[in-house]
Amino acid sequence: MTIIASLLRAADLPDSPTARLDAELLLAAALGKPRSYLHTWPEKIVSSEDALTFASYLQRRRGGEPVAYILGQQGFWKLDLEVAPHTLIPRPDTELLVEAALELLPASPTQVLDLGTGSGAIALALASERPAWKVTAVDRVLEAVALAERNRQRLHLNNVTVLNSHWFSALQGHTYDLIISNPPYIADNDPHLVAGDVRFEPASALVAGRDGLDDLRHIIHEAPKHLNAGGWLLLEHGYDQAPAVRDLLLSQGFADVHSRIDLGGHERITLGRRPC
Repeated sequence: MTIIASLLRAADLPDSPTARLDAELLLAAALGKPRSYLHTWPEKIVSSEDALTFASYLQRRRGGEPVAYILGQQGFWKLDLEVAPHTLIPRPDTELLVEAALELLPASPTQVLDLGTGSGAIALALASERPAWKVTAVDRVLEAVALAERNRQRLHLNNVTVLNSHWFSALQGHTYDLIISNPPYIADNDPHLVAGDVRFEPASALVAGRDGLDDLRHIIHEAPKHLNAGGWLLLEHGYDQAPAVRDLLLSQGFADVHSRIDLGGHERITLGRRPC
């Protein structure tokens, strides 16, 4: 006979700040219950089938696979999103982009473009908060486009359109009031690429040339052609890339260029406005 409390004690995940949380999330998923159930009913008996499922989840986590990929879902903003190994796992720091966009633009009809949407996290968060906005979400990876569309349909967000496009390639002639992106921004020789959860995420969504700025350069160079006068460009980047991104925006004539700080105290996003 196995009970919830003993299963959690025996989880034996690698020591980390999230080890206990990881074990609880995996056990709750194996049981098909919310995490609060584990604390409310710690002496409940777990079936052999559910215990085996939990054991298989733990084995994958011990191998370094992210919990989000094991469970196939991740929370972002106020949404629960399906995730898969061909897209990045949405992270709390990226919510800073959503906060900035909601602050900058009114709730009235607005044309928004999310570049490199992945699971659709940014686009869907914005659309859920601003029903009058028309959000276009693009990705070059067909599997990501399909995933974002599944998330859109499940959340019933009909003000989002998901398209296959490599950055602006399928958007000639289209302009927007806001362009937002969390593009790849890691240098191709960065040691973090072979450490931790990042090992399991797609390199195409992480790596951007020798200095990590290749995709940011491209987006900043092309964005003015697709921004309405007074429109904003919002970009996530690496913890030490803000000065370079500000310089790139200024070199393309953007105004009101500034950076904002993430939960860890780093300059994580930079934004600028196309002059009127």
